[in-house]
Amino acid sequence: MLTYAQAGVDDEKTAKALRSIIGLAKETFQFRRGKIGEPSEIGHYAALMDFGRFYLAMTTDGVGTKVLVAEAVGKFDTIGIDMIAMNVNDLLCVGAEPLALVDYLAVKGPDERIFAEIARGLYEGAKQAGIAIVGGETAVMPDLINGFDLAGTAIGVVEKGKVITGEEIKPGDAVIGISSSGIHSNGLTLARKLLIPKYGLDYEYEERKLLEWLLEPTRIYVKAVLELIESVEVHGLAHITGGGLTNLKRLTDCGFSIEMPPIEGIFRLIHENGVPLEEMFRVFNMGVGFIAIVPRREKEAALEILNKHFESFELGRVTGDPGIRVKNYGVRL
Repeated sequence: MLTYAQAGVDDEKTAKALRSIIGLAKETFQFRRGKIGEPSEIGHYAALMDFGRFYLAMTTDGVGTKVLVAEAVGKFDTIGIDMIAMNVNDLLCVGAEPLALVDYLAVKGPDERIFAEIARGLYEGAKQAGIAIVGGETAVMPDLINGFDLAGTAIGVVEKGKVITGEEIKPGDAVIGISSSGIHSNGLTLARKLLIPKYGLDYEYEERKLLEWLLEPTRIYVKAVLELIESVEVHGLAHITGGGLTNLKRLTDCGFSIEMPPIEGIFRLIHENGVPLEEMFRVFNMGVGFIAIVPRREKEAALEILNKHFESFELGRVTGDPGIRVKNYGVRL
């Protein structure tokens, strides 16, 4: 049996260590009070700043240890998609339309081929998200970096009055899942340490090599979710990233009673190799990369819109009891 903490990522310890940084960061809000760009207390996946008639939304994220898989196989043309996806999908969660991104690439040394491949992924990600890459920074640091890291910061806009906070979520609301493309960019530390030493990256599972399962780009949900929020009433949006289904707790104190899809593909392989069910749902997206919460009356319309873009399905409902119950697997989070 292997857990995320045993693999080296202890979310509880990380949260405790971050408290001082988060506390001091919030103290800096005073420096913009009463001025353009004043930080709002609203927001969960993305920060919101007051710009008069609208909020500017901002988020930052990277690719994580997925870059180590890319390095191991010498394939760098998809991680740019991952980086953009991790940022723009977070912006969507407050109802913001993603607009632009700046990237940060830290490397041990310059390599023209690798840079060109990363650029192709960034271009494809920007195309799927409908954003512009307006700048960035490349840092060559041989004394600090062994390999490379890729991260970015994205901005979007949302009109005041159209921010999706989760405050309107109530018992009885429908919970709709949008399928993931696989592992996305979360839980790679656990997946790598569990699977690669045992099988190797060329191991074939369900007619795909392990490296293909691990490098499958993160799905970008921008077009689907923007169409959804323009067409139906939406009470909550969640990007299912690190933390798995517990990301729903960012939105509301209400509970959830859901049934998740069958455990397939890379998730089945990980589970078969000793990761407990509860840990699986706490770490991975388990086939659901994004969740929308809508009033019951809007369920069919929401499904019709989302299924035009990606396979989507009703997962269950919001309840008055706290916590998340995955009924078909007997898991409570």
